[in-house]
Amino acid sequence: MLIQNMLDFLPILLRGAWVTVEVTIYAFILSSVIGLAFALMKLSRWKPLAITAATIINIIRGLPIIVQLFYIYFVLPEFGIQLSAFQAGVIGLGIAYSAYQAENFRAGIEAVDVGQIEAAQSIGMKNPMIMRRVVLPQAFRIALPPYGNTLVMMLKDSSLVSTITVLEMTRAGQMIASSTFQNMTVYTMVAILYLLLSLPLVYIIRRLEIRTGKGKAK
Repeated sequence: MLIQNMLDFLPILLRGAWVTVEVTIYAFILSSVIGLAFALMKLSRWKPLAITAATIINIIRGLPIIVQLFYIYFVLPEFGIQLSAFQAGVIGLGIAYSAYQAENFRAGIEAVDVGQIEAAQSIGMKNPMIMRRVVLPQAFRIALPPYGNTLVMMLKDSSLVSTITVLEMTRAGQMIASSTFQNMTVYTMVAILYLLLSLPLVYIIRRLEIRTGKGKAK
């Protein structure tokens, strides 16, 4: 009976897991783009721009992710901005994590040896080219551990989009459990599926750290 229930629940949960992966990937890309923009703004020599970026980052970090999701999904329509639950979930999660990505990128950029930047300037390279060819590649390697950990955290926090009716894995589990009352079976399966998604990511990130010289094999 238990095995049959699990087989019945699995296809629904797998469809939810696919949505979880989609939300995570899109939100991760969005958070990386916005986060890099915030990091560059915060490192700007023009103080008003740096202060603006720091203020926005602090506001985003100070608000619970669920509140940001609610605001985007329930409040923005009052201003004429209609988004689907999936779109709101991706945007909300992406914005929420952009603040953490900004700090990851900022720390990586600041850790690049100033001497390399000066050497690039001495051969006539302009600042945009220095940033693109010298600073960012090294900054990414330095920031890889926290950057990768952010992806794992985002995968887990993607469950929050269930609160705005996105039918991802947690939401699918809630719906099955509420209709079958098989709480232990359903949520155990949900937990296992999250582990199956996150543990390979942890392993891959660890291998990348070792290959880029930012980690040591044990």
